[in-house]
Amino acid sequence: MLDIAAELHRWAEEGRDFAVATVVAVTGSAPRQPGAALAVDRDGAVVGSVSGGCVEGAVYELCAQALDDGLPVRERFGYSDEDAFAVGLTCGGVIDVLVVPVRAADPGRPVYAAALAAAAGRRPAALARVTDGPAELLGRALLVDTDGPGDPQAGGGVPYTGGLGGHPALDRTVAAEAYALLGAGRTGTLTVGAEGSHCGQPITLLVESSVEPPRMIVFGAIDFAQALVRAGRFLGYRVTVCDARPVFATSARFPEADEVVADWPHRYLAATEVDARTVLCVLTHDPKFDVPLLETALRLPAGYIGAMGSRRTHLDRMERLREAGVTEAELARLRSPIGLDLGARTPEETALSIVAEIVAERRGGSGAPLNGAGVPIHHEDAPTTVPTVG
Repeated sequence: MLDIAAELHRWAEEGRDFAVATVVAVTGSAPRQPGAALAVDRDGAVVGSVSGGCVEGAVYELCAQALDDGLPVRERFGYSDEDAFAVGLTCGGVIDVLVVPVRAADPGRPVYAAALAAAAGRRPAALARVTDGPAELLGRALLVDTDGPGDPQAGGGVPYTGGLGGHPALDRTVAAEAYALLGAGRTGTLTVGAEGSHCGQPITLLVESSVEPPRMIVFGAIDFAQALVRAGRFLGYRVTVCDARPVFATSARFPEADEVVADWPHRYLAATEVDARTVLCVLTHDPKFDVPLLETALRLPAGYIGAMGSRRTHLDRMERLREAGVTEAELARLRSPIGLDLGARTPEETALSIVAEIVAERRGGSGAPLNGAGVPIHHEDAPTTVPTVG
C-alpha cells in the first residue's frame, strides 16, 4: 500500500472514503510482489496495480464491495489451466490479495492515514496488518513511526500507533518485529501466536516498510550524466551529481538531480552517507579523479559500483588501483566498463545500458534475452519471513 502513499495521502486529506487491495502473498511467477496495491474511492477513481492488469477488474469489484459493506476480505487469484482467459494470472503464479475499507467512520482509518502521511513525507515507518488469522482481526493495523508519538501504553518497548485488537502482548511483539524489519528497510511477512508468542492461533501479518529512497551518486558532470540522472529518477533513486569542476556541476545543467555538488569526488564520497542500496556511477574516466574515488568506493558497502571507460582505460585503471593497495576481492566489485552490451551510442542509450545492469545486479538477473533463455522472468526476492517468536 505504501507504494501509492502519495496519492492515497491526498485522498485521506480530502476526506475521501476508499478501499485498498494489497498483495500479501505470492507463489510462483507474478508481476507484483507483496506490498503492491490498488485503491478505489467512492467515485470509482483508481490508483495503483496488484497484477499489471491480469486481475485488476475483479479486484476493483472487491474494493467496491468493501466500501459498501465495510468488511475486509482476502482473495486468492491464480492461473487456470481450463481457461487461461478467465480471472486469473496468465503468467502462472498465484497471488493473495487483502482488501480493506478505509472509510471516514472506520476505527482503523487514523492508523492508515498516519501510515500514508509518514510514507508520503518520506519518514521511516512500518505498517503491520493482519492478513491471516481470526476473522475479527483481519485487516487490523499497527504503525511503527520513528518520528510519530507512538502509544504511551507500549510498556517501554517500541512506540506504536493503533492496535490489532487481540491479546495486549500481541501488539508489543508485532511492534518490535516491525521495527526490526524497518531497520533493515524490508517488507515481509511475520507470523506470531495470538498471544504474542507461541501460544494461541497463528496470526500472519504483512509488514510494509517505508524508508528513504535509495541513492544514486553520479560522478562526472558530462552529457551522459544528464541522461543517467533522468533514468535514475525514473527508477526511484534520489540522485546526486558530483564533479570537482564548479563550472560544470550546476543545477542549471542538471535540473532533474536532487542534489548537485561541486567537490572532489573522493572527498565528497568519504563524507556522505552510503549503504547497501546505494548506486555509485563513475563517469569521469580521468585517473586523477577515478583512482582516489574508486579506492574509496570499493571499501564502502555500496550495492553497485560502476565506472565508464574503454577496455584499455579499464585495464590501466585496474593497475593503478592495485598500485594504490586495492585488493583483488575489492576490485571484483567493480563493474567496468559500466553497463550491459546493448550496442548503446547516445547518452540516452548508454544510460539505459547502465540502469539495466543496475536492475540486473539488484534483482539477480542475468542480462540475457528472455526469449529462449530458460531463466525466470521475475527475480524479485521472496519477502522476508520471520518465524513465530517465543
